[in-house]
Amino acid sequence: MKTRNNLTTYIMVSLVLGIVVGYFANVSLANPGAFAEYMSYLTTIFLRLIKMIIAPLVFATLVVGIARMGDAKEVGRIGLKTLGWFFIASVMSLLLGLVMVNLFRPGDALVGHLPAVTTPSGIAASGLSLKEFITHLVPASIVDGMAKNEILQIVIFSLFFGTAAAAVGVKAEPLIDAVDGIAHIMLKVTGYVMSFAPVAVFAAVAGTIAKSGVGVLGTYGVFMAEFYLSIGVLWGLLILAGFIFLGRRIFALMGELKGPALLAFSTASSEAAYPKTLEGLERFGVRNRIASFVLPIGYSFNLDGSMMYCTFATVFIAQAYGIEMPLGTQLAMMAVLMLTSKGIAGVPRASLVVIAATLGQFNIPEAGLLLLLGIDHFLDMARSATNVIGNGVAAAVVAKWEGELVAPLDKDLSDSPLP
Repeated sequence: MKTRNNLTTYIMVSLVLGIVVGYFANVSLANPGAFAEYMSYLTTIFLRLIKMIIAPLVFATLVVGIARMGDAKEVGRIGLKTLGWFFIASVMSLLLGLVMVNLFRPGDALVGHLPAVTTPSGIAASGLSLKEFITHLVPASIVDGMAKNEILQIVIFSLFFGTAAAAVGVKAEPLIDAVDGIAHIMLKVTGYVMSFAPVAVFAAVAGTIAKSGVGVLGTYGVFMAEFYLSIGVLWGLLILAGFIFLGRRIFALMGELKGPALLAFSTASSEAAYPKTLEGLERFGVRNRIASFVLPIGYSFNLDGSMMYCTFATVFIAQAYGIEMPLGTQLAMMAVLMLTSKGIAGVPRASLVVIAATLGQFNIPEAGLLLLLGIDHFLDMARSATNVIGNGVAAAVVAKWEGELVAPLDKDLSDSPLP
């Protein structure tokens, strides 16, 4: 417990120091861009270390969980409950984005101060067609899927592998024990990597402030404040939904997710918080077989913060260009985003890529993305933290439904056997 609290404290201190150092670098250095570039090396190292962990950790924990879960019927039942929750949470997030952007109308303030309609955004518009989604879903090779950190492909292979291992029975037990050992090792590696987190947080924040300056926060201050308020409302709805099913234990869950959410916020990466989120859920009392099943799927299907941002940002750009979108059009756009936002979590700037594809379908100038590029990192910080909260609540609720929510564990799971 003390180690976890210390890490959270170090991250908070690093966050503040990063803002201060970044500000002074921006105003005093002749070339703050070079400083930002050097800082990005540290952040890149940390995020690559995280990516190094995720594939073996997802595979090992998910295979062990499914192999010890029982038969395929149980896996299917839990999968349906998980996807059902994700669907409801996705609709709520997308709809909330529409409600808040129509309530605040942040784009109206930028009318007359816009890039030309023909200005390229530099973001390649991409949305997954049904064929592309299916081919993206199933790996041609699990080695290729792991090499590219395609979480969804790793999940699909692990489902088959774990279910087959359960069907084989006794002969598969030595292999499952070995995979369980891999899971223990990867959790220990996670502890080592996380000790570098404060340095990465400092570098990420200092580099961003040095490059963009605090002035960009003032220029878009109202927009950012309205978006963060909307994120706060989404957090409230997620916590309320959790309270309905978990009761007062939802507050203990928020305590466990505080550290991972702060890490995701500081690094603007939901992926960076995956290992610590898994550990936090197990400490809260979610059995490993549920947590390791729900979380990886959630990273492709339940990015609540990112989905809310897609509707919020798309309508914001339309407002800025004076394009009125009737309610029917906005609901149609929400349905499109519901589909195109799935399965591309591994794409850099995934939210901007999805928004770029959506703008073209509804005749909204793609150049409007330039309004977001300067502040996207700060918006991504809020999105990433929200994704962690949304997936954490989902895992706890599914565990409750399955009767797999047990008494909390007050110990470091990297040194203890997985349930």
